[in-house]
Order: sequence, then C-alpha cells, then structure tokens
Amino acid sequence: MRGAWTTERVRAAEDTVMARTKPGELMRRAAFALAAHAAGMLGEHRGRVPGSKVVLLVGAGNNGGDALWAGAFLRKRGAQVTALLLDPERAHEEGLAALRKERGRVIPVSLLGEEITQAVGDADLVIDGIVGLSARGGLRQTAAALVEAADGVPILAVDLPSGVNPDTGEVDGEAVYADETVTFGCRKPGHLLGAGVKHSGTVHVVDIGIGDELGEPDVAALEPAEVGALWPVPGPSDDKYTQGVSGIAAGSTAYPGAAVLSAGAAVAATSGMVRYAGSVADQVVARWPEVVASKSITDAGRVQAWAVGPGIGVGESAHSLLKHVFAAGVPVVLDADAITVLAKQPELLDLRDPEVPLVFTPHDREFIRLFGEIGTDRPAAVREAARKHNAVVLLKGNTTIIADPDGQVLVHNARTAWPATAGSGDVLTGLITALVAAGRPPILAAAAAVLVHHLAAELAAAGAPIGASALLEHIPDAIRTVRAAHSAR
Repeated sequence: MRGAWTTERVRAAEDTVMARTKPGELMRRAAFALAAHAAGMLGEHRGRVPGSKVVLLVGAGNNGGDALWAGAFLRKRGAQVTALLLDPERAHEEGLAALRKERGRVIPVSLLGEEITQAVGDADLVIDGIVGLSARGGLRQTAAALVEAADGVPILAVDLPSGVNPDTGEVDGEAVYADETVTFGCRKPGHLLGAGVKHSGTVHVVDIGIGDELGEPDVAALEPAEVGALWPVPGPSDDKYTQGVSGIAAGSTAYPGAAVLSAGAAVAATSGMVRYAGSVADQVVARWPEVVASKSITDAGRVQAWAVGPGIGVGESAHSLLKHVFAAGVPVVLDADAITVLAKQPELLDLRDPEVPLVFTPHDREFIRLFGEIGTDRPAAVREAARKHNAVVLLKGNTTIIADPDGQVLVHNARTAWPATAGSGDVLTGLITALVAAGRPPILAAAAAVLVHHLAAELAAAGAPIGASALLEHIPDAIRTVRAAHSAR
C-alpha cells in the first residue's frame, strides 16, 4: 500500500527527529539522495555525469537548500552546475556556501535575459527547488518563464513539483511537470491525488529516518498485488452460498441495460451467486442465465449484500426498494437513482440499521446533491461525508476517493479515462456489491473494485474508445492480472 502523509504530519515527524540529530543532518541526507537520482537521470539521458550541464531552480526555503546541496554533490562528480536564485536574499545559506565551495555557478535572477533562459534550455537536467511544501498556488511569472524555458529538458523535482498543492494535488495556475520526483521520508497526498499525479512523474521515496514518527497514513492507494491477495476465489470447501450471494436491484423498462451490466459485473467478480430483483428479469436472465431472477424484491430470497440504484428511476417503486433493502439488515451499495432519491428524501436513511455497512458511490454532481459542496480538498469532503453518514463514501472521478467512518481514505488515480462511458458506473456497483457480499471490508471492497474496474477498461480499450459492455467482458482478465501480481510477490 502506498501511503501519503499531510505536510502537517510530515513537519511534526521531522521536528521530532531533528531534535535528536545534528543540525542540517536531515537536509544533507535528503540532498545526497537527490544528487544520486540526478546522477542516474544524467546517466540515462546524457550517458555520463562529468561534463553534464545541471541547472538548479532555487527558491527560498528548504527545497531550495536541498537543490543547492545536491548541486554541490554533483559538482564533486564533475557536473557543470548553475544555480538560478529566484529569491537571492532568502536563499539557503549553508547550501549556497556548499555549492560555491565546489565552484558552482550562482546567478541571482532579478530580470530574465537571454543568457539565463538559454542556460536552462541548454541544460542536460533541471532540478526544481523553487518552492517547498508550505507554498500554495501556481508559480509566479519569473519562475513560470524559467520552467517554460526548460521545455524538452528532463526535470527532477525536489519533494513535490512546484505549483502543486502538497495536500490536495490541486494545481491552480502554472506548475512544474516533472519527469521524476524525489520525496523525503514519505509520499505526500499531492503525489497520489488529482493533477499532482501527472505533474510528479515517477516518484522516488527516500528514507531520511522519520518513518517511525509518522503513524498511519492520511491517504493510501492499494497496489495491484494487494488487490489480488484480497480478491475472493473459491476454496475446496466453498459452495455458491459460502462465497457470497449478491443482490442486484437495478434497471427498469426504460433502462434495462443498467440491470444487465450490474448483474453481469457481480457474476464476473466472484464464484458465488447473484440474485436479481426487478422488472427486467427476463432480459437479465437472457444475458446471464446463471442469475436467479425475480420480478419483485420481496420474492428475491436472502442475499449477503444489495446493490440498489442503477436505472431504477426516482418514483415510488424506487422508494419501496430502498425501504426493503434497509430493512433486510445486510450491507447496501447505493448508486445513481438511489442517491438521487435519498438526496430528496434523506429521512429514508433513518430506516437503516447504523451497524450495517452502507456504501455510497456518487459522481461529483450526485455527491453535491446528497452531501454538499466538494471544494478543493476532495479527500476532506469525502472523509466528512463518510463520518457524518456513518458509511463508506466513494467519490468517482479520474482520481477516485474512498473514505470510511473512521477517517481512513483510499484513492485510485486512473492512468487513462477509458471508463468514462455510459454504464461504466453500473459495472462498478456490481463489482463492489459482489466483494462486500463475499465478506470483504467495504472500504477495501470499494478500492479493489475500482482498481480492477480501471484495469479492465484499459485491457478492453487497447488504445480505442470502448463501451461498458467491453469493459465488463474484460473483468476476468483484470482479475487474472492482479492475482498474477500477488503470486509474483
């Protein structure tokens, strides 16, 4: 699991460790590791370190200090190092002295000129030490111009690309697109969230000795191997009942496809049993003969979890479905029309047993209708909604954010947008329901389902747009992939 900690938590851990270490020791550890990664990038792109041209973009604060110290280490290996000081009066004194001692070139940047922009453009590597973890907002004009001059030059970011919000991944204005990022002690949420993922490039975490002081992460992302380990597969003593019975209350005469997709996803997810209840039972069975279907939810039989919402409409029948599943005393996964109904009649939630798990799966507009505005800090909004409603809340998006009532937050950042197609959410609902029915903790079920869902979409697309049916057909391939990742560990 890739964990990330907020800047407040990181600073507290660093303060604790710095109190028992020599002054400047943590920075020198960090800078030495930064220099080592820089040397690796120079070896890859230039073929060698000696004679390579390295430009440091240096702002005030510790990130600038890290860049300066790394420049001093690279000078010792024969690189030509130029430090461009964006705030000369507040440049890190010890780092600056170390670079000058190694005869690195130092240029205060007051006005941009051809010499400066050409130095950036001619570099073999640019190290971004413009702003640190305390900065917010986009790059200022001079910094943005220097970054623009580095177009085509590999960029290595110190801790986090400048211009990226470290706690939310938000980019408000100009920001660095790094090829690689070296971060110290741990990942920050900005490495896992939103635009920060793309801006960070490949992230390398360097151990500087603060790990024992961090505690549990504020945000985390499951690895494919972890999903493969928790995905349910039949054992020697299993039968269709012991593996979980999924209930699907979805679809209508207006939207039969929602039922077919949700039920199909539950069938593909596990080897248990799927029951369907709804007006399009005939269409569901015609596509999935293994599904046990009924026209009415009162005739559906017992299940271990219910999915309610995709394509059911928002009329009286939808209200009756919600009342029935809340009374059943089993976990419920709510999506689409069910969320719309609850946004209009939140008192229906009073019918649920608060001890029984509940999972909401809204997209942005549904989230706003039910829980209120999201704002710029998406994890905080989802965490608060989960706490307030005593439920797991999954906010869909290119970065999907999942929180539980205890404050745990898991995220998944999609490498592509292939799942952004009609019916894709119905498939996700079926996957989550099957995993919850199989006994997986709801937050892990949701996070695992999201990863497999996105992987199935990538496998199905192979570079071309797809529909939800194609995504559904590749779920077994996606499950094989994550299980293979687990076996390879």
